[in-house]
Amino acid sequence: MTDFLDVVSKTGLGELAESMGIELLEASSDRLVARMPVAGNRQPFGLLHGGASVVLAESVGSIAANLHAGPERVAVGIEISATHHRSATSGHVTATATALSLGRTLATYEIVIVDDEDKRVCTSRLTCLLRDRPGG
Repeated sequence: MTDFLDVVSKTGLGELAESMGIELLEASSDRLVARMPVAGNRQPFGLLHGGASVVLAESVGSIAANLHAGPERVAVGIEISATHHRSATSGHVTATATALSLGRTLATYEIVIVDDEDKRVCTSRLTCLLRDRPGG
């Protein structure tokens, strides 16, 4: 588990997550929490872009799944769904990925995204395939 966190601490969360301002707050394979600013991730009407919520959800779920996969394996997303409940226009949104099923070949997470007032903005579900790490 720490191998993946070591890689993240050295290389970052990836180009897309970093350009969106996603920051990791808590990390384990069972529960992972991150937040993202609304500013810079809005659509033309000033609302948090639904795609930004999905990027946040897939980022936290994938990181948690990679922690579950361990150093010899890698997790890749194969299915994601999202229900957008309300808009956010400012502040931050916080995503919490909670493991629903952690198996040998699949890991599934529910990701709840809330605004600064702890009101649910989006609920997502992500399933990742766990594969042997390429090249070893």
